[in-house]
Amino acid sequence: MEKLYTIRLDGIYLRAFHGCYDLEQQVGNRFRVDVVIRTPLGDLPKTDDVTQAVNYLTVYEIVERTMQRTQRTVEAAAANIIEAIRAEFPQIVEIECTVAKIAPPLGGKIDKVSVTLIG
Repeated sequence: MEKLYTIRLDGIYLRAFHGCYDLEQQVGNRFRVDVVIRTPLGDLPKTDDVTQAVNYLTVYEIVERTMQRTQRTVEAAAANIIEAIRAEFPQIVEIECTVAKIAPPLGGKIDKVSVTLIG
């Protein structure tokens, strides 16, 4: 069985202009995105070849770019992030993506609403 390793990008904070309500699409919301990637280790420890690794800067850029697309739900945002990361790094075995809307406009006091997808 091939060994896997985990890459975590925790706390990608950004502002995006989408949501379920028209006002959210006009003024935007703050979001936090966390990504956990499980991918084969292969010969990476021996070769120390960065081109064989999943580049976390590229993953960050994918998250940032994907969150700027018009999306009405955090579920769609998480699914689109997973799809875009997989397209760039097909060797990945599993991606866990959590998208949290910070202080959503629900009329009450709530810290965040989040969804986690695993694909």
